[in-house]
Amino acid sequence: MGRLMSIDFGQRRCGIAATDSLRIVANGVATVETGKLSDFIKSYLASESVDAIIVGYPRDMHGNPSDSVRYLTPAINRLKKEIAPVQVIFFDERFTSVIAHRAMIDGGMKKMDRRDKAVVDEISATIILNDFLQSRLYSELKL
Repeated sequence: MGRLMSIDFGQRRCGIAATDSLRIVANGVATVETGKLSDFIKSYLASESVDAIIVGYPRDMHGNPSDSVRYLTPAINRLKKEIAPVQVIFFDERFTSVIAHRAMIDGGMKKMDRRDKAVVDEISATIILNDFLQSRLYSELKL
């Protein structure tokens, strides 16, 4: 069984997270410039077995795709072609940045460190992946 990976896609940079080989827990991997995302993913796939990549899909408060989808869709479609047959799955990412900031505060991170948007992106990718894992677990346990 391969790992699962997640991407918190942004116009400037993307947060990356991955599970352990048993898919029990997600951890932050890196934050990469969006222009270098494809190279980073291909390099990671060359060294690790990954079954699927979960991409945070931005939605507004009403569940509609947000404005940033217009940047995300073409970039992810190109990535899909480059990494086939690895599956790419979109997953709702509403509130992940807010949750990431809350986690940083709760974890005692200093205010100056919390301003580092790269850290927020990596934590957001981890939250997306953990939420995906939880949703899969819940759907398997549902009667």
